[in-house]
Amino acid sequence: MSIERPVTIIGGHGKVALRAARILSEAGAQVNSVIRNPDQADDIREVGATPVVADVETLDVDGLREVLRGSGSVVWAAGAGGGSADRTYAVDRDAAIRSMDASAEEGVERYVMISYDGARTDHGVPEDDSFYPYAQAKAAADAHLRESDLQWTILGPGMLTDDAGGESIGVGADKREDRATSRDVVAAVTAAVLRRPDTVGRTIEFSDGETPIGEALTRE
Repeated sequence: MSIERPVTIIGGHGKVALRAARILSEAGAQVNSVIRNPDQADDIREVGATPVVADVETLDVDGLREVLRGSGSVVWAAGAGGGSADRTYAVDRDAAIRSMDASAEEGVERYVMISYDGARTDHGVPEDDSFYPYAQAKAAADAHLRESDLQWTILGPGMLTDDAGGESIGVGADKREDRATSRDVVAAVTAAVLRRPDTVGRTIEFSDGETPIGEALTRE
């Protein structure tokens, strides 16, 4: 399945986002990558995407609608990156939810959320754990997406690494015990699900593995 309308990647300068933009643009898709820092624009162009400078943390739904106008698909690859709990909630929960509402209002057909393996409301992370705000934020954002009318897919990679990745993953019982997941693999899966209508309405948790991505997405 080809991607006929533009793909907008929010959080476009992240390591996964840059890899995904390159894969998609080399396959002929038009990719718009949203970044906050204009100094990153050349990096975006280098992977074949168009830089869009916007601060999604501060934009309201109407502002996000302008950013997403004309898009057929949205990939949420943004994140606060830890640190302040308030900023984690502001980006990973609140801005993500506004982007979903803006996507729905703007007529975006497809929304892919890059989450993590184990994200859920009953995640079990203690409140005094530094990971707790992120776990809470992702659980809320994922739940909002599942309740939306968007054609959504939630991706749940395991512990991210910069190891070279191929075109294979592990799902279900075939996931690696340590859940290590190459960012190359996450980018490849992101690009793959955008072409796969059978992944709509699914949460796909995976790690590096031995099963070709196409086969694993059918099996999962």
